[in-house]
Amino acid sequence: MIDFTLSPSQLATRNAARTFASTHLLTAKATYDQIPSHAQRFQSLQPLYEEAVKAGLIKGQIPAPIGGTSNGLIEATILVEEMSAVERAASLTIFGTGLGLTPLCLGFKPEFAEFLTPFLSGVGSPLASLVFTEPGGVANWLEDGAPGLQTTAYLDGDTWVLNGEKAWATNCAGWDFQGAELQCVVCRCTNPDIPVDAPPAARIMILMVRREDIAAAGKGAFEVLKHQQVAGWTAVSGPHVKYTNLRVPAKNLLCAPGAGATIVQMSFEMSACLVGAMGTGIQRAIFDAALAFSKSPRGGSVPIGDRQSVADLLIDIKMRTETSRYLTWKAATKLHSDLPNYDDCRELALEAKVYCSDAAVKSAVDAMNLVGVSAYDLALPFTDLLNDAMVLPIFDGGNVGIRRRALQKLFTSEGYKPWATCYE
Repeated sequence: MIDFTLSPSQLATRNAARTFASTHLLTAKATYDQIPSHAQRFQSLQPLYEEAVKAGLIKGQIPAPIGGTSNGLIEATILVEEMSAVERAASLTIFGTGLGLTPLCLGFKPEFAEFLTPFLSGVGSPLASLVFTEPGGVANWLEDGAPGLQTTAYLDGDTWVLNGEKAWATNCAGWDFQGAELQCVVCRCTNPDIPVDAPPAARIMILMVRREDIAAAGKGAFEVLKHQQVAGWTAVSGPHVKYTNLRVPAKNLLCAPGAGATIVQMSFEMSACLVGAMGTGIQRAIFDAALAFSKSPRGGSVPIGDRQSVADLLIDIKMRTETSRYLTWKAATKLHSDLPNYDDCRELALEAKVYCSDAAVKSAVDAMNLVGVSAYDLALPFTDLLNDAMVLPIFDGGNVGIRRRALQKLFTSEGYKPWATCYE
């Protein structure tokens, strides 16, 4: 039976997210927008983040079987949509920790429990980060014959030695820019025992780097080279960082060489659903703002919403928002299904990321066309919403370079069944 009615647990998640958003997020942007420095805007979010920890929003992104309270990806999409409809930067800082913990949750073993402990305690403001993207790009990171990842690690006795530069990894530098509580760093192993002709994926590994590892390594082992100044999401931290001979204990190896690529891809397929939910939330905010604006006659005899051209734009935005939500929910359901072919599980997640992010941009532009030149007034929310929407197609695996190429590979694979995502 097809039923879009939320379960009691899902309703509780929605209500908790709405309460947190109305209590803590509603006025957050007006506060941090007064701070000129991007880095300081991020740091100003720490008290709000502590409230999120107390409210269980970090523990709620960790699966229940390993100590968290998450009941699955559907509830995560509900949480993300509700918060993204109100505010994006503080919300992404919270969700960024969830993404940072995803490789650990997917590859969890009892001996890794100590790495998860800070995020289960319900106190403090621990940050986690999945550190993947590099300054030179990562769209072709697994291409045969290409240089591959430039962040490397090799085993020296009982420690891994990490070198390289990363960028755009949400939360990676921590509140004081001395490192997050946990960084899951994706890197290329240069151990000499790996055959020279091995495929790129055979060298991909994930190291867990903690603040204490950075402190023990001494000055210069971890550096923030630059805080990017960005058009939207203006209080999110994802700086350009550098590792120089950073020594990490051997026990911090989350994924051995050869096992890392699969975990990275699965992590980003889960986050693809969440980007779909972000796109849905932003479109909700766009529609609400445009609908409110349409109540004014703007010098005419009737509200402009009574004009066919304006109404048509509102209808399009509303329909995109609804279809984005349902595709996201379906994708989250399929990704956790037990279909024998994992490609049939992941396809809709890829499609949700592409469709919902592109739809958010289209809806933002339609709303500005509906409003007219007044939409360019910073006193109205439309330019902020457009700036926030614009990043969705290009982050978390860009639509053109990564997500659509993954779909292309699926569609052209031998034995591909186009409608297995619907009927099997």
